[in-house]
Amino acid sequence: MRFNSSNISLKRPTAVGATDFLRRNDRMAALLPAVERMARLQKDCAQCLPAMFKHCEILAFEDGQLVLSLPTTALAAKLKQQLPKLQDTLAQRGWQVQGVKLKVQMAKPAEIKEKMRALELPPAAVEAFDQLSAELEASPQNSALIDAVKAMVARRRAGGG
Repeated sequence: MRFNSSNISLKRPTAVGATDFLRRNDRMAALLPAVERMARLQKDCAQCLPAMFKHCEILAFEDGQLVLSLPTTALAAKLKQQLPKLQDTLAQRGWQVQGVKLKVQMAKPAEIKEKMRALELPPAAVEAFDQLSAELEASPQNSALIDAVKAMVARRRAGGG
C-alpha cells in the first residue's frame, strides 16, 4: 500500500479500535471476554457506590472472591462498612460474590487528594473583621486574636484567600 493522506486516519484511538485490535490477534482475543467482564463488574461497583469507587479498582474476581484495590486505609474502612450493600447490589445484577477482600495500595498523594473548595468572604464581611480587629481591647489575651484577624483581612484584601 502506498502512503497517501487518504489511507491514514487522524482520529484518536477509541475503545472500539482497541477491541478490534485485540480481536485480530488470537492470543489477545482470548483475553477480551475477561477484560469485558472485569469492565462490567467495575462499572456495576461504581454505580452502586460512586463516591467510593472513584479511586478503587478491581484486582481480581475468581471463585466468588472479589479483590479490590484502594488508595488509603481510610477509604478501605469506609468501604468495609458498605460491603453488604455492594454485595447485595452485585447479586441483584447477576454477580455471585461470596466475599470481598480489600487491599490498600498507596498511590501518589496528588492523585487521590480531593479538591478543596475555596471559601470566600464578601467585602462586607472582610470590612466587619477589619472593624472587629480595631475595636477589640488591646490586651495580652486578645493580642494573638487581633493579629490573626488583621492578617486574615490583609490576605483577603490582597486576593490571597
